[in-house]
Amino acid sequence: MGKAIDNWYPSTKLMIVLTVIIISMFSTASIMQYVLFGLTLLLSICSGKILRFLNTFFKSIFIIVLFIFLVQVFIVKNEDSRPLWWFISYSKIGLDTSIGLSSRIVAISSVIIWFFQVTSVKDIVAALEKARIPKKVTFVISATIQLVPQMTKLSQTISDAQRARGIETEGSVLVRMKAFIPMMGPLVLTSIQQTDERVLTLEARGFSAPLKKTAYYSLNKTALDYVIVLVCLVGLIAYFVGGPL
Repeated sequence: MGKAIDNWYPSTKLMIVLTVIIISMFSTASIMQYVLFGLTLLLSICSGKILRFLNTFFKSIFIIVLFIFLVQVFIVKNEDSRPLWWFISYSKIGLDTSIGLSSRIVAISSVIIWFFQVTSVKDIVAALEKARIPKKVTFVISATIQLVPQMTKLSQTISDAQRARGIETEGSVLVRMKAFIPMMGPLVLTSIQQTDERVLTLEARGFSAPLKKTAYYSLNKTALDYVIVLVCLVGLIAYFVGGPL
């Protein structure tokens, strides 16, 4: 099942993402947001990516949601705020606001995480080229998607090199901050160097040549892709006809 979902056409998976985002944006009931989150969990389970999804979710989105919850409930002042200690107070209005805001963030961000975990950059580029998107736009999109993973990998490599030279990179927050500053120089310079190398590589492969190129990798839509898109459209129509929840 997981391999089958990976083989879905990128636009099909994007349609699922857009459906979830549209419903989440127009929904006013927090329960609907958690239903959408449950749907994303189900998709992750069927994709065989549930552990990877949860790992990414708790390392990023969960921290953001927790921060929003604490600030809205205990820091932001509202009409019903009741002092607890020093500048900390409790607000029922803040609690309702944080639940509504955080649930929407959870629903939207989780389905975006799922999309990028089941859709490779290679598939996205192939789908964009097949849609006759200009190759320069396609390159910018693919480079942007790969920017964060590449920078993360590069920073880890630099950190390992500094650790091998005796520089402390682990420990307290102060130690990490001290190690972060000298790491920025090699990180920026290496990124600039890689950009130049990437430009030379593209030119060597005829990126700017005004000729029609033959793709060695292509994707084709299946009947299942059209069915999924149709189901998403019907679901959106039914949602708005029945009245947004």
